[in-house]
Amino acid sequence: MAAAKLAFALRSLAIYNIGMTEVPAIAKILLVTGVSGAGKSSALKSLEDMGFEAIDNVPISLLGRLVAPGEFPENTAIGVDIRTRDFDAGAFLAQVDTLTEKGRVDVSVLFIDCDDEILIRRYEETRRRHPLAMDRPVSDGIRHERALMKPLRERATVIMDTSDMALADMKRFLDGHFGTANEGGLSVFVTSFGFRNGLPRDADLVFDVRFLKNPHYDLTLRPLTGKDSAVGDYIRTDEGFGPFLDKLKELLELLLERYAAEGKSYLTIAIGCTGGHHRSVFTAESLVDWLKARNLTVQIRHRDLNKR
Repeated sequence: MAAAKLAFALRSLAIYNIGMTEVPAIAKILLVTGVSGAGKSSALKSLEDMGFEAIDNVPISLLGRLVAPGEFPENTAIGVDIRTRDFDAGAFLAQVDTLTEKGRVDVSVLFIDCDDEILIRRYEETRRRHPLAMDRPVSDGIRHERALMKPLRERATVIMDTSDMALADMKRFLDGHFGTANEGGLSVFVTSFGFRNGLPRDADLVFDVRFLKNPHYDLTLRPLTGKDSAVGDYIRTDEGFGPFLDKLKELLELLLERYAAEGKSYLTIAIGCTGGHHRSVFTAESLVDWLKARNLTVQIRHRDLNKR
């Protein structure tokens, strides 16, 4: 973030005065951390687009002073990682506890993670050095950093794995978890996928529809997708589809009610078939129609639709 933003943040930080009897509350503080190269800067930019005041690399020693005496922004995202001056996982968690115990702030911790192989590729493509391995292989820096960051990952409110995320997926994920439009209700994201390309990393619930008749083996349907009516008509002829969808809806009736009661704000449902072109796509679309009829906030993505 620009130096001006950090300067603004430091001007706005207020040293806590024990003699104060009343301090105005901050609506939301989101502490954004994670492994280097996983996408913290992109996440902060997305959060800024969502209305957060985004500030990067605030020293750990200053976090405890965020008691918002009225001039600090209502929703604030603060980036902290190993490059932060005086970074220490124990000190970071102590400051989180201090903020939480004061009861005047709503504190969440977002941990951004990514597969080691993808992190290495990102560093190689950008020709950047890992901050903990300036004269050693990137893999050594990643290994060291993971050991340092482990306590933060374990305490995270939300973990976002960016290994197979496009920027649009990141924005959707952040908006689902932290967007003000979804406060007070459960937002549902449904994705279709192909098992041969791996499981979606952020899925809460995964359902396998490979038991259904496969349109792939019909040469007239193979070039189509589950969004085409001919494929949908074919899948509906499977005697197992109707009972499965009914049972899935019945299960979700129970789960959605319980998740909402638990205060869960975001739920990802993944529907998988072999390639992610036909059965999973049609089932996901059918499920979304039902969810929308229940007046839920729903988004859909077909992860592998264009992969052949």
